[in-house]
Amino acid sequence: MPVKPPITSLPIRVAAAGFYRGFTKDVAITAKILVGALILWAIAFPDQAASVLGALNTIILGAFSYWYVYVMAFFVILCFALALWPTAGRMRLGHEDDRPEFSNFSWFSMMFGAGIGIGMLTFATAEPMYHWAKNPSTIMGLTEGSTAGNVRDAYVWSFTHWGLAAWASYAIVGLALGYFSYRRGLPLTIRSALTPIFGKSLSGPLGHAVDVVAVVATVLGVAQTLGFGVEQFISGLSRIGVGDWLFDTAADGTRSSSTLGIIVALTVIMGASTLSALSGVGKGIKWLSNINMGLSFFVLAFFVIFGSTLFGLTALFLGIWDYLLSIPGNIFTVWSADGTETGDALSGWQGGWTIFYWAWWIAFAPFVGVFLARISKGRTIREYVLGAMIIPAVMCFVWFALVGGTAIDLELSGEAGGAIVGAGQSDQLFAMLAVILSEPLAYAMSVLVVILLLTYLVTSADSAVLIINTINAAGDEGPKARPHILFWGAALAFVVGGLIIAGGLGAIQTAMVIGALPFSFVMVLMGVSLIKAIYRDGMRTKHGLETTHVEPSTAE
Repeated sequence: MPVKPPITSLPIRVAAAGFYRGFTKDVAITAKILVGALILWAIAFPDQAASVLGALNTIILGAFSYWYVYVMAFFVILCFALALWPTAGRMRLGHEDDRPEFSNFSWFSMMFGAGIGIGMLTFATAEPMYHWAKNPSTIMGLTEGSTAGNVRDAYVWSFTHWGLAAWASYAIVGLALGYFSYRRGLPLTIRSALTPIFGKSLSGPLGHAVDVVAVVATVLGVAQTLGFGVEQFISGLSRIGVGDWLFDTAADGTRSSSTLGIIVALTVIMGASTLSALSGVGKGIKWLSNINMGLSFFVLAFFVIFGSTLFGLTALFLGIWDYLLSIPGNIFTVWSADGTETGDALSGWQGGWTIFYWAWWIAFAPFVGVFLARISKGRTIREYVLGAMIIPAVMCFVWFALVGGTAIDLELSGEAGGAIVGAGQSDQLFAMLAVILSEPLAYAMSVLVVILLLTYLVTSADSAVLIINTINAAGDEGPKARPHILFWGAALAFVVGGLIIAGGLGAIQTAMVIGALPFSFVMVLMGVSLIKAIYRDGMRTKHGLETTHVEPSTAE
C-alpha cells in the first residue's frame, strides 16, 4: 500500500496584533522568562549561581559524557551515509528543478566566512599551544609536552575539535531545516524538522517546547562565543594602550578582566550589533561582512608571508593525515574517572576540552544551521553535506596550522622566550605579534586584529538576534519588531557579562554545557526524522506520489 503524502503544512499560531504581533507568544515569552531568570540569578546571586552551575556541570559530565561523544559520532556517520546513499544524495533542498541561488565560488566564500571568526582568532593560537604542552598522549606518557615530538599529537586534537564532527553537527541542523522548509514548504524553524516523527502535534505545546529549547541553546552557545571574543577584545584594547583599568590583578599576580572592562566592551559590541540588527540585512551588515572577510584574508596572508610557513604547512598536511587516521578511534573514545591518576587526568582533560566542544557546537548548531540552510537552497544533499563539512573544516585547519604553527615554532626555536606560552589564552595572538614584529608594526597589526575581532563580534551578535527572532516568529523572517531586537541584544550582553562576573568564562562554559543537553536530544531526533523522510520520499517516488510542496498557482 502506497505511503501517505508528506506533511506540507504546519500551522503555528502567532499573535495577530499587539506587542507580539507576528510572534509565537508561547515561545517568545517562555524563552524570555528563562533567559531573564538566568541573568537575574547570575547577577543577584553570583556565588550561588557559580556553585549550582558547577555542581550540575559535574553531574552532566559524569552521566552524559558517553552521550555527547556518541551523539557527535552519530552526526558524522549520518552525514557521510546521506552523501553516499544514492536515493538521498541526489535529492535537492527544494524542488527537482530548483538550482542553487549562489555560484560555487560565492557558496564556498560564505562557507569560508562561516569557518572562521571569533573562534579562529582566539583558538588558532591558543589550542595548538595548549595541546602541544598537554594532551592525552602526554598524560599517558607516550610523548613529552612542549617538545618537537608532541607537535603532531597537538594537531590531531586541535583538528578533532574543529574538524568534521563540529561541521557535521551544523550540517545536520541545516540539512533538516533546508529539507523540510524548501522541499515540504514548512516554516524555517526547528520544530518543522521533527514532523516525520510527531506530525502536526508540533503545532502545539510540543513544538513550542522544541523551539524554546533551541532559543535557549542558541543564547548560551552564542554567549560562549561572545565571552571568548570579549576577553580577547579586552586584551587587544590593553595591547594598544587603552588602559590598565581593563584588568584586575590578583594577589598572586594573575590578571583577569575587570568588571568595568567587561561592561565597556559589551556596551560597544552589543550597542553596535543591536543597531545593525535594527537595520536588518542591509548595507551595514554587508559592509561589516566585507570588512571582516577582507581583513581575514589579510591576516592569513600576513602569517603566510611572515610566519613559520614551512613549519605550518608541514603541520597542516601531517595533521590532516594523522587526524583522518585517528577518527575511527577518537570519535568513540570516552575516558572515565577510575580512581587512578592517569584515568582521572584523561577524564578531566576530555571534560574540559572534547565534551566542552561537543556541547558548544550543539548549542551553536541552530545559529549556524539556519545560515547553512539559507545559502544552500537548490543544492543536492550530497554536495551540501560534503561542502558544509569539508570546506569550513579545511579553512579551520589552515588557520590552526599557519597561526598556531608559527607560535609553536617561535617557542621551539627559543625566539619567543616563553612570551607566548606565558600569555593568557585571550592574549596569545597579540603576544605572538609582539615577538614577530617591531613595536610600531606590532601595534599597528594589533589594532587591525582588534578591528577584525570587533566586526566578527558585531556580526555574530547581530545574526544571533535575528535568528532568535526568526525562531520566535515561527520561522518568519519578516516581523522583527524593535523592542524584541533590543531585548535580545541586551539579554546577550547581560548573559555574557553576568556569567563572566559570576565565575569567569568557566561559568559561561558550564551554563552552555547544561543548556546544550536538551537540544542534543532534539538534534538526534532531527537526524532520525531525516532518515525517515528520505526513505519515505524514495517510496513515494516509486509509487508516483509527489514528494515536494506544490506552490499554489498564481495564474488567473
